[in-house]
Amino acid sequence: MESGYTFAMNDNPLLSLGFDLPFEDIKPEHFEAAIDVQIQQAEQELKDLLEVQGERTYLNTLKAYDRLAEPLTRSYILLLHLNSVVTGPEVRATLQAVQPKVTSFFTRFSLSQPLYQALKDYAATPDAQFLTGAKRRLLELALDDFRRSGADLPAEKKQRMEEINMRLSEICTQFSQNVVDSTAEFEHLIEDESKLAGLPASARAAARQNAESKGKPGWRFTLQQPSYLPVIFYLDDPEIRKAMYTAYNQRGSEDPYNNEPLINEILALRKEKAELLGYQDFADLVLEDRMAKNGARALQFEQDMTLKIRPFFERENAELMEYRRALEGEDAPELEPWDVSYYAEKLRKASYDFDEEALKPYFAVDRVMAGLFEITRRVYGVTIQEVKGVQVWHPEVKTYEIYNEAGQLLARFFADWFPRESKRSGAWMNSFMTGDRDGAFEPHLCLMCGNLTPPVGDEPALLTHSDVETIFHEWGHLIHHALSDVEVKKLAGTNVAWDFVELPSQIMENWAWEREALDLFAHHHQTGETIPDELFEKMVAARNFRAASVAMRQLSLGTTDLMLHMKYNPEADGSVLDYSRNLLGQFMAVKPGAEFKMITAFTHLFASPVGYGAGYYSYKWAEVLDADAFSRFREEGIFNRATGQDFLDKILSRGASEDPAKLFRDFMGRDPNPDALLERSGLLV
Repeated sequence: MESGYTFAMNDNPLLSLGFDLPFEDIKPEHFEAAIDVQIQQAEQELKDLLEVQGERTYLNTLKAYDRLAEPLTRSYILLLHLNSVVTGPEVRATLQAVQPKVTSFFTRFSLSQPLYQALKDYAATPDAQFLTGAKRRLLELALDDFRRSGADLPAEKKQRMEEINMRLSEICTQFSQNVVDSTAEFEHLIEDESKLAGLPASARAAARQNAESKGKPGWRFTLQQPSYLPVIFYLDDPEIRKAMYTAYNQRGSEDPYNNEPLINEILALRKEKAELLGYQDFADLVLEDRMAKNGARALQFEQDMTLKIRPFFERENAELMEYRRALEGEDAPELEPWDVSYYAEKLRKASYDFDEEALKPYFAVDRVMAGLFEITRRVYGVTIQEVKGVQVWHPEVKTYEIYNEAGQLLARFFADWFPRESKRSGAWMNSFMTGDRDGAFEPHLCLMCGNLTPPVGDEPALLTHSDVETIFHEWGHLIHHALSDVEVKKLAGTNVAWDFVELPSQIMENWAWEREALDLFAHHHQTGETIPDELFEKMVAARNFRAASVAMRQLSLGTTDLMLHMKYNPEADGSVLDYSRNLLGQFMAVKPGAEFKMITAFTHLFASPVGYGAGYYSYKWAEVLDADAFSRFREEGIFNRATGQDFLDKILSRGASEDPAKLFRDFMGRDPNPDALLERSGLLV
C-alpha cells in the first residue's frame, strides 16, 4: 500500500471488524485505506468465483456470490452510518473520496457478464436442480437481478449504466447533505416571552435549554421536529408559525444548498437508466420484483384509495373552517397553510378534551423501551437486555442484546434517539451485519435512530404518543432483521420487497394503542400511575381525528412520487417545484403558495440512488397489510403467544425467502382485505 496513509495498515480497525465494532478507535482516515484493500480483496473473491475449476456447486458459486465483498460492504455501511449520525467535514470528505470507488465496484459487479454466465452455468447443473427454499429463490432472483441491472447490455450501454450509477450515488449523497446543512443552519430566536403564548411548558423549556447551549438569550427554535412541531401545533403567533413553516418547507431550496438541480438530474438519470434496460419508466423498473409489480398498479392503488377517502377529507376541511369561524366570527380569514395544524389541534382538544401534552408524563423514554421489550417477550418469546461497556458512536447511544428462549444470542442493537446538528433528520433502522444462518451461527447486528423529544434539565426524556409510535415502528423493522432465520444473507431480514418491508414496522404500532400493552409501560414518571381511564378513552376517541387528512398526506406523497417517475416531463410540465407543488396541493386542506418547496428536502425519494423512489406508495400499501394482519391478533389476543409465533415463523423470520404475497397468505389464510385499513380509520362507508 502506498504511503499517504498516516498509520500502519495493521493498526486499521476496519480491516479486522468483528461483532464488537470499535467505534472509539475508528477515525475518518481509516476508511479510504481499508476500502482500497477491501476492494482488492473483493476483486480477488470475484476472480476466484469466476475461475472455479471443475463443476460448479452451491458452495463455490451461489454461496460465494451471496457472501462476496462482505468486508467492503460492512466498512462502507459503517461510513454511511457515521455520515448520518455524527457527520462533519472529515467524514464527508472521506465519503466523497471513497464513494466513487465503491459505487464503481458494485456497478461492475452487477453488470458482470462473466458472473452472470457463471450463475447461469450453475443453474444448469444437477446440484442446482435440487436447491430448495431460500437457496433456490436466491438463484432465481440473482439471475433476474443481473438482467434488470443490465448484464445483458452491450458494452457501450454497460459503460453508460456505470456512469449513471456513479453519478446517482454522488448527487444523492449531496442531496442528503444539503438537507442536513440547511436544517442545521436555521434558528429562530425569541426574546420576548409574550411571543411564546400557546406553547406548552415542555417546548418552552426545551427551547430555553437549546438557547443556553448556544450561549444565546431567550428561546431558540430549530427545524428539528421536536422543536418545529410544537410551534406549528400550539404557538398562537401566526407570523412566527409562518416563518417556521416557510423555513421548514424551503429546506434544500436555496443556495448553497439548492437541491432543485439535483432533483432534475436524479429524475433524468433514473429515467435514462430504465429506458436503457427496456422499461417504460423508473417505476416499472423498480416495482417489477415488488408486490405491486408495475407503476400502473401502484398508481391505481393510490388513486383508488384517494377516491374513497376524498369525501371524508373534504368534510374534515369544511369542519375545520367552521370551527375557526365559531372561534373568531363569520369574518374569520381563510386558513393559511401554517394555520391548519394549529386550528386542527384546537379542534381536537375541543372535540375530545384531549391534549397530547397531557400524555407526555406517562412516556419516559426508558420506560417506553422497557415496555416495548416486555411486549416483544410476550408475543415472540425473546428477551432483551441492556449491555454496558460496548463502544458506541455517541454517549447518548444505548446498546441491547436479544436472546431466544434457549438463551441463545440472536442479535445486538444500538438505539440513538435524540437530535443533534451532526445527525440527519427523521427516524430509521439499519443493520451493520447480517448474521450467519448457513454455517457457524452468528448473531445479527442492528441499529435504530430517531430525532425524538430530548430530556430537559433533570427530567427524563418525555415523549409524545407520536414519538412512542415512532419507536414502535422502528422496532418493528429491527426485529424483522434481528429475528431473521434465513440461510441466505441477501434474502435475510429487511432485505425484502419495499412494499412489504413496512408491514413488520407498521403492525408494531398497533400495540401502542392497546390498553393492555400501554399499562406495561405508560406510567407517570413521578407518581408511577398508569394513564387514567378518562385520558385513555379520550386518546382512543381522538385516534381517528382527521384520519382522512392524515391518509391524504401519505397519498399525496406516494402519488407525487409515482407521477414524478412515470409522467413528469420538464419540457411540457415546467419546473419540478411547480409540478410537485400543484400535485401535492390537490391533497392539502389549503393550496400551498410559492414558499412551499418541500420536495427539495424529500430525502426518502432523493437521498439514495433508489431508496423510496417510485416506492413511497408502499407506506399506504403496507398499512392495508398491517391493519388486516393485526385483526388476527385482535381476534386471538394481542399477547397470544401462538399467534405471535405464527407471525414470527411465517413473516418475521422469513425475510425474502418466499414471495411476500405468499408469506401474507400463509399467515392470514387469504389475500389482503383493503377495507381493513378504511375500517380501522373510520373511513369505510
